[in-house]
Amino acid sequence: MPLSNIRIIHQDAAVLVVNKPTLLLSVPGRADDNKDCLITRLQENGYPEARIVHRLDWETSGIILLARDPDTHRELSRQFHDRETEKAYTALCWGQPELDSGSIDLPLRYDPPTKPRHVVDHEFGKNALTFWRVLERCGDWCRVELTPITGRSHQLRVHMLSIGHPLLGDGLYAHEQALAAWPRLCLHASMLSFTHPQSGERLRFECPAPF
Repeated sequence: MPLSNIRIIHQDAAVLVVNKPTLLLSVPGRADDNKDCLITRLQENGYPEARIVHRLDWETSGIILLARDPDTHRELSRQFHDRETEKAYTALCWGQPELDSGSIDLPLRYDPPTKPRHVVDHEFGKNALTFWRVLERCGDWCRVELTPITGRSHQLRVHMLSIGHPLLGDGLYAHEQALAAWPRLCLHASMLSFTHPQSGERLRFECPAPF
């Protein structure tokens, strides 16, 4: 498959920063019909050495960082593990929060009976922390900036649902009105900051949401 709507935001000898479109896997799925993905497209179109450092959900668009050699991959993976990177997401959520900003500190776990959903679980969940800030209020919904401190699966989607503000277009967690309000999941990785493994320079990349 061609790169088509995968935009290269930055590239140098060590790293690739790209904008992943919605409805594209980050890495291959287990089923044969889930082989088309971001990393495969990059490797087949000029970047055979590319190694993915972190992932975004299939429906989530935005910034993804890739390494171009094993040492870079190891160092960037360490930065993510040790929470030395900074990430921010733009989202549209249903309703109007009373406050303009806040934090959500609720443990999450995978819920096999409703797979692939995740749920809040104070007994068996893993700690998860998200900061949120309202950017714009628009009638039935609002635009928010979400900053995950931890990186749990579906963290932002479940956390916003837990305070009564599901993301628009979320087929897994939104109620009927929020699901119908937008034709796609309104979650976009809009900012990523990390330290370049070779130069030591602190880099920051931004990518506006397409909604």
